[in-house]
Amino acid sequence: MPPATAFSAASSTFTLFPLSSSNTTATTTKLRPTIRFSPKFPTFTMQNPSSAAAAVRAGVPIEKEVPETERPYTFLREADDQEPSSTSSVRARFEKMIRDAQDSVCKAIEAADGGAKFKEDVWSRPGGGGGISRVLQDGAVFEKAGVNVSVVYGVMPPEAYRAAKAAASTDQKPGPVPFFAAGVSSVLHPKNPFAPTLHFNYRYFETDAPKDTPGAPRQWWFGGGTDLTPAYIFEEDVKHFHSIQKGACDKFDHSFYPRFKKWCDDYFYIKHRGERRGLGGIFFDDLNDYDQEMLLSFATECANSVVPAYIPIIEKRKNTPFTEQNKAWQQLRRGRYVEFNLVYDRGTTFGLKTGGRIESILVSLPLTARWEYDHQPDEGSEEWKLLDACINPKEWI
Repeated sequence: MPPATAFSAASSTFTLFPLSSSNTTATTTKLRPTIRFSPKFPTFTMQNPSSAAAAVRAGVPIEKEVPETERPYTFLREADDQEPSSTSSVRARFEKMIRDAQDSVCKAIEAADGGAKFKEDVWSRPGGGGGISRVLQDGAVFEKAGVNVSVVYGVMPPEAYRAAKAAASTDQKPGPVPFFAAGVSSVLHPKNPFAPTLHFNYRYFETDAPKDTPGAPRQWWFGGGTDLTPAYIFEEDVKHFHSIQKGACDKFDHSFYPRFKKWCDDYFYIKHRGERRGLGGIFFDDLNDYDQEMLLSFATECANSVVPAYIPIIEKRKNTPFTEQNKAWQQLRRGRYVEFNLVYDRGTTFGLKTGGRIESILVSLPLTARWEYDHQPDEGSEEWKLLDACINPKEWI
């Protein structure tokens, strides 16, 4: 789905999880409530901490998506769909950015595949907003490729707002807090074992002040990242990929790439294996300590870097001859991908527990994967080199 947005008070700990593959360790305490939200799988609930039934008690129902027959011009509410420079226009421009990114990535993937087309599902949410899910399966080049966008509205229980505003008077009783979240999320699984898997997502999250708390500020965050998961290492490919990520970061702050590269290595860590899922990239979350316009431009630059970072690698490797042994190793690495997503990815596990749209929740998983008992690659082999790099992250540029 990275550090979650955590709001702590003396008596409670609340954690907001903006998107799948976007959350690292969250601090929660036994019997303390946790609020979790995933716009990738648009469900909002309050767990305390055992069941979704608490969401109903808190007055925050779990909403189901409604299938739609046509793609709307915008998923924004009418008041937000405006051009003036305002906080609402950030929502409008972010939605435009993620929908443009979805279009450009899908177009590039279809061109690289050479025949297969994305299937599109459009859905809306009773509380506001909706999304577009696109999936390509069994293509000539891609085994499975998913590119989803969501733009959703909801209501945060008042306890979360009080925890966020720890300095506020304890006798205040604010009502439910509105929130807005939007994001693009994608996982691309090629067939050829020498062509790497790619994951990326970029998201924006806002909360509004309760109506009975005049003057309270709006809270907002950006998050996201792009990371590479190959089965075999081609150093020129990995260096190209990381160079594009660094270039996007350096346009805004030269501290971003080293900081977000380490963040990525630390997040995509399979604890029970003692290894990373892949060879990293960049990852960031809970980012609001910079100018909002700068961060919107930064997220846009990162999303626009996906195609030039990835497609040249695919074009170079998609027709590389391979053996059954190469394919078996790719399937084992896909197994690691599945393990991370089902065990550690908070967006995935949360969506499964709260009855979200299963097709959207599991779109990140490959069509095929493999597990072998106690598999150990021969030391010095190409497979061993990949595993070593996943255990011991490297500086590629």
